[in-house]
Formats: sequence, structure tokens, C-alpha cells
Amino acid sequence: MKNTDFAFCLNKFFVRYLPSVKGSSPSTIDSYRYSFINFLEYLQETSKIKANKIKISDLSYENVCGYLDWLEECKHNGPNTRNQRQAAINSFVRFLMMEQPEYMNEYQRVLAIPVKKILRPEISYAKTDGIKLMMNLPDATSAMGLRDYVILAILYTTGIRVSELISIKVKDLSLYEPETLLVHGKGNKYRYVPLMKYLIPSINRYLDVLGYNRPGRENEWLLKNHMKKQFTRQGINYIVSKYTLLARSQNPGLVPKDFSPHKIRHSSAMGLVDAGVDLIYIRDLLGHVSVKTTEVYAKTNAQLKRKAIEAAGNEIILDELPEWESNTDLKSWLKSLGTRKI
Repeated sequence: MKNTDFAFCLNKFFVRYLPSVKGSSPSTIDSYRYSFINFLEYLQETSKIKANKIKISDLSYENVCGYLDWLEECKHNGPNTRNQRQAAINSFVRFLMMEQPEYMNEYQRVLAIPVKKILRPEISYAKTDGIKLMMNLPDATSAMGLRDYVILAILYTTGIRVSELISIKVKDLSLYEPETLLVHGKGNKYRYVPLMKYLIPSINRYLDVLGYNRPGRENEWLLKNHMKKQFTRQGINYIVSKYTLLARSQNPGLVPKDFSPHKIRHSSAMGLVDAGVDLIYIRDLLGHVSVKTTEVYAKTNAQLKRKAIEAAGNEIILDELPEWESNTDLKSWLKSLGTRKI
């Protein structure tokens, strides 16, 4: 087996298998790319194996276990990130089972490595009053203020993820009854979510101010930063943090200190649970694969109610709520993928 077999297979995995065979989304491919950049760093740092010298046999049980521990101990990654990096390794190993079956026993040992158990913290979210306070903060008389309002409003009323928000194009909006938004979700899956009628005038105004209603602009990103480019996750995080600080300066009890776009999603889900919306509907709205993921909001809601009742001293029982040759530097090639269309 040649020294370049690992690099050749990794190239094929990223360029052909993930996008064409498996249909992975660009965000998944990007996450996997970082996983292998880290893996190359680990082998270089701990075993002095250079990227262009890595063999498939180096993808061993011992090395993968060491890599996962290294992520936590040296990179200070949490269990979630560790498990994401492990998922990337496992996906590549399953691919190698078809491409290079000589190491089948070792592949099975790698796949048998258990994921790290995650202790889920109590869900942090803002109630309706906190959301209303934040919504009233952007200066909607300016283009940027109106944009910020639209960002906050769409995040809360639809419960979509940040990655889904920044992927919205003008053509994904349907502002005529029934008003909907086409969302490009995880796993390259699409879903329609309803848009609240009271938001339509603000969205239409935003489209008018930015000139998005003109012909030929339907394929543009709905939300752009100050450089008129597609927003990044960090950009949306910055905007939410900005209004979180402003809201807390007015009433620190209404908005959590560490409020984030994902916690706006939590707030949206908890608001729906409070309103008695069926979990199946909430699952579809949030884009969860299983209703079990959604049930965490119902359980949290029940726990909070119980705490409130116990604090009030009420003793009642609650009902339970339901191209390899042109680039021999493997690490540089992986990094370059981030700037290429796959």
C-alpha cells in the first residue's frame, strides 16, 4: 500500500463521495474538513507523522482514541465537538470499508469507540417579555436597524437555526397567503415554515429599502452584512449579542446573560409549548428528525411549572406533559476546500 493511499482516499471522500454520493451539505463537509485538519495536527504533534506520510494504517483504534482525548485535553473541545469530530472519522472509515477493505478489523474497532456522554444543561431561554424588549431595540427607521429587526423576528417566529437563517435567499420568501419561508435545513433537507402575518409589512419594507423587489435579485442572499456579503454565523452572533447587552441594560432579568441565536430558537420552542402547540408540529417547524429531540422542551416546561407551584406552596399534582496530483500538501488542500465550491 502506497504512502499516498490515505491522501488519495481522503481526496475522493471529500470531492466525490460526500457531495455526490452521500449528498452532504456544504456545512457538513466544512465540519468534516476541520475534523481532519485537527487529526493531521494530532499525528504531527504526537507521533511526528507528516501529513504527506500518513498511511491508512495510521487510522487505528489507538490513534483515533488518542485524537479524541487530545481534542478535549489540548484543544479544550467540549463533548459535543469531540463527538462531531468522531462522526467525521466514522464516516470516512465507513467509506474506506468499500475502498480499502484490507483493514476491516481495525475499521470495526474504530467504529466501536463509544461517543462521549453529554450531560444536558437546563435549557436557557427568554420568555415573551424578554423577546419583545429585544424586538423593540433596533432602529427600524434605518436600513441596518430594519435588517436587524428582521433577523431577530425571523429567528424567533420561525425557530430556525443560524445556518438556516444565513442561507435564506430572496426567492425563498412567499409573502402571499399562505405566507411561508423555504428553509434549507440540516442534511440538505428543505422544509416550509409559516411566516407570521404581522411580520409581512416589515419584510416587504425591508425588501423595498434594499431594492430586493427589483427583477433579477431573487437569487441574492436575503441578509447581508455591512460589506454586502452573505452573513456568517459570527455576524449573526454579534448582532444578537449587541441587542442582548442593550436589553439587559434596561432589564437584566428578562434576557439571559449568555443569550445567543440558538437560545432564541429555544425561546421560540418554549413559547410554542407554553401555548399548547402539539409536539409533532413543533418538531416539523424546528426541523428535528425525531420528536424525542423536541420532547426536551415539554419536559423543561413541566419542570418549570412544578418549581413555580412548589415555590408558591400549592400542593397539587401536575399532569405530565407529553484533484490530488496538483497539491501534495494534504493539510493545505483541506484548508483550501473552505474557499472552493464543492
